[in-house]
Amino acid sequence: MNDPIHDDELNRILLKPRFKLKFEASKEEILQQFKESLERKDCIYNSQIIDHHIVIDVPELEEHFWSPQLHVEIEKEDGITVVKGILGPRPKIWTFFMFLHFIVAIAFFVFFVIFYSRWSLDQEYKLAMMMCFLMPFVWIALYFIGQLGKKFGYKQMLGLHDLLTKALKNFKTVKG
Repeated sequence: MNDPIHDDELNRILLKPRFKLKFEASKEEILQQFKESLERKDCIYNSQIIDHHIVIDVPELEEHFWSPQLHVEIEKEDGITVVKGILGPRPKIWTFFMFLHFIVAIAFFVFFVIFYSRWSLDQEYKLAMMMCFLMPFVWIALYFIGQLGKKFGYKQMLGLHDLLTKALKNFKTVKG
């Protein structure tokens, strides 16, 4: 997991690594190549293609809670075809983690208000103050749990990345 996907150092710490590739080929050619790669008999991945969006999931038999998903979007920008992608947890897992972060943030503010109110009224405030100090640690723990999940799904991420690389290998990239 020490080698970032697409040589972007930031992608080591991101829970949802992103990439952007530019090609001289047309949008339709690249989309057709993806369709052919995904329809091959030896392709084990589940996929959906909707317009210029491609969503690729790991096989159902290998799927677990931390399994990643590859979302690819093909666009035309200034005469160049751009393939943008995100490798990350499935949307329901990502939404669940964002919900947990939201709950921790709300809990922090609620305990802070309780702490401040009790402190200003000269009442007992130790529990509220302890909870205010605890919430950032819970937030950090959630981040590291997400990184741990990324580590559990890393081999599958590499498989999805390999599929992407094979689908795009015949196209000439544009620098910049």
